Formats: sequence, structure tokens, C-alpha cells
Amino acid sequence: MRKLLNTLYVMTENCYLTLEGENIVILDGEKTLGRFPLHTLENIICFTYKGTSPALMGACVERNTGISFFSPRGAFLARAVGKEYGNVLLRKEQYRISDDDDRSVLYARNMIIGKVFNSRWSIERTLRDHAYRVDAGRLKEISNILYNTLPKIDNTLKKDELRGIEGKAAEQYFSVFNEMILNQKEDFVFKTRNRRPPTDNINALLSFAYTILAGDCANALSGVGLDPYVGFMHSDRPGRASLALDLMEELRPVLADRFILTLINTKAIQAAHFEKQKDGAVLLNDDGRKVFFNAWQNHKREIITHPYLKEKIEWGLVPHVQALLLARVIRKDIDEYPPFLWK
Repeated sequence: MRKLLNTLYVMTENCYLTLEGENIVILDGEKTLGRFPLHTLENIICFTYKGTSPALMGACVERNTGISFFSPRGAFLARAVGKEYGNVLLRKEQYRISDDDDRSVLYARNMIIGKVFNSRWSIERTLRDHAYRVDAGRLKEISNILYNTLPKIDNTLKKDELRGIEGKAAEQYFSVFNEMILNQKEDFVFKTRNRRPPTDNINALLSFAYTILAGDCANALSGVGLDPYVGFMHSDRPGRASLALDLMEELRPVLADRFILTLINTKAIQAAHFEKQKDGAVLLNDDGRKVFFNAWQNHKREIITHPYLKEKIEWGLVPHVQALLLARVIRKDIDEYPPFLWK
């Protein structure tokens, strides 16, 4: 099993990253802010306009170390991608599946089964732990709707129909998301999902978490030899990592949404960690991102038992394991893609 390494988050706006031997050196002008061995890292996430040296980017892609760039305010800018890994025959088969709706829908619907199953689990988790603090009747109603949606997904053979079912299920799930917020209710009110830009604290957290998770999924897919830009449900679009977005669907409720609810309900994240822009966008500020990433790294190191493999792994390895299972299905080593179904 692959070992989960560290992620380096660089949030000093004016710093520049360079390579010295086998070490990453973080510079602020002539001052050295830090030095980290490259071999201990699996991801580098930079919130700086000055960026990194070409030598460091080359070393990262050579070692399959993910490196992503964000603006100092948290807007995603780019991800460095190196040479392809794995058998070219695997990627050619992936492309053939993507171009064949009858085949690609079989992969896509299993991923959406995972998403709806895990969305329902998230609701049931709140009912189990906090039934006396929430509208239990409303949560149970939505949980039952999601449960009855699962066979509809399993029986569909059309991607447009699948997208319609998924959209309605997501709408039902988010209709009770506010019920799962137990503390700081005045500062964290969820009415509807909005993005580009997010206009409230919760949507700012959701968008930020989904962006980080999508990057993790893209790196995982690249690591097993698949092309993260050629998907089965999300359509092709220049610059969009469609397969990474496909893979992320089943992981949103358990890796991102529950994490965000925990940050809010434990008061780790508070209203002071956000700032509102002139265009109405709400974003995490520097302190908020530090809190987020510290908690995110700790969460990724928690040990779970993978529901399909029945092996103990860290949460942070889940995208890698699912990418590996997807590659095995495409190679016909196993018959059907097993979504991550968490309980």
C-alpha cells in the first residue's frame, strides 16, 4: 500500500520556492523561511504569486509530487503536470470508454451511487448522534428519499438521465444541510449551494474543500496512469479535470462535507476567519486557511478500514485507492468499479 506523505502549504504571499540539492527552500527576498526534504512530500500547495523555480517544478513532476498554485486569496490558478505514468494501453482504453456513452455510464452511475449513499450516511450520522438537536423528521424524510433514489441510479443506462437524478438527489441533500449545523448558527447559515464566487461562509468552505479534494483526486489518477482530464460523467472541457471531478463525487459527503461540518460544530472555524470581497465573494482569510489546512492534514492521517478492501488505511489515501480500483476495472482485472461506500 502506498505511504501517505506530507503536504507542504505555503501561504506567505511574497515568498518564492526553489530547489537546492534535494531540498525545497522557501525564500522571502534574501531571507530563508524554511527548508524541507522533497522526498518527504507528496503535495505542495502554494498561495503566492511569485511561484517556484522551473527546477523545483521539474523535480516535482519527475517524482510525481503534486504542485498546485492558488492566488493569495485562495483562487485556484494552475497545477503542474509531468510525464504520464503507467501503460499507454490503459489510457487508450480509458479514452475509448469515455467516447462510448453505453460503457461510460456504467462507471459514472457507480460513482453517483457512492455519492448518494454517502450523502445519506452523512444525514444518518447526524440523526444518530444529535437527534434531539435537529429536525429529526425532516432529516429522516430526506434520508428515505435518497435511499429510494439508489435503485433508480442503478437501473439507468443514459448519462443525461443519470445527471438529472444526481442533480435532484444533491438538491434534496443540501435542503437539510443547514440542519446538520449545530453551533454558530448565526454566522453559518446555508440556504443554497452557490459558487463562482461563493457568497457566504459555508459555500466558501465547500468550494475551498472541493478544490483541494479535486486536486488530490487528479494527483491520484495521474499516479496510477489514468488521464484526469478525460471523464465518464463530466463532459470534456479545456482545462477541466473531468475524471478527477467524477472520482470526487462519491468522496464529497464523507471527505469534504463532514469535515466542514466538524470545523463549524467544534468552532475550529469561526466568522473571523472569513473576509468579504468587493464583488460579494466570501473567502477564507490567511488565518482561516491555516486552521483549515492544519485540521485537513490531521484528518487525512486518521485510520479507517476501507469498505471494499477491508484493509486499514489513512483517510488521505482513499482517493489513491479508488483511482487504483478504477484502473483495475479498466484493465478488466475486476468486473465492476466498487464505489467508496462509507458507514
